[in-house]
Amino acid sequence: MTNSTQTGKNRLNSTFSRAYERFVKIRGHPREIALGLALGLFIAMSPFMGLHTAIALCLAALFKWNKISAAIGVWLSNPATAPVIYSVTWFVGSKITGITLAENLPQVFSFKATFQLLYKTPAILSTLTIGGIVVGIPVAIVGYYIAFGVIQKYQEGVREKLKKRKARRKKKKKSRKKNKRKR
Repeated sequence: MTNSTQTGKNRLNSTFSRAYERFVKIRGHPREIALGLALGLFIAMSPFMGLHTAIALCLAALFKWNKISAAIGVWLSNPATAPVIYSVTWFVGSKITGITLAENLPQVFSFKATFQLLYKTPAILSTLTIGGIVVGIPVAIVGYYIAFGVIQKYQEGVREKLKKRKARRKKKKKSRKKNKRKR
């Protein structure tokens, strides 16, 4: 393995580590944070890239779930992952609606073909939306349970540390009082 490859992997690992640390440090109840993330993951499966964050923030505010985690969740769909996500949602949606890709895409692109494609846009969007809903539900459910467990574990660890710190301070305070009495 070359040095540049290792550096690239280290950067990627540190980026994911920082993102993980920031995510678990979001303040709030684990349920609200996990619900926000699940909402973001669900929205990320929709075909409305560019509007994902706005939709997630509005819905998270409406449901009073965590808006930050909702915004984080929609970033599952990004330029690197979109081809995979849209391929899967198209496949699932086309199985449900019966619309196939060959029917919707012209073989030669021209002015007329562009209008035909625009004419078929509602069918394409509905297929992607239906596929996104079907794929998004299990993704959101799995994301919710993973996020809830991770956040709950992190917050319990923080509470334990604070409890130990408080006990140490109390013990130090008692020992100082004892030392003052002895003098």
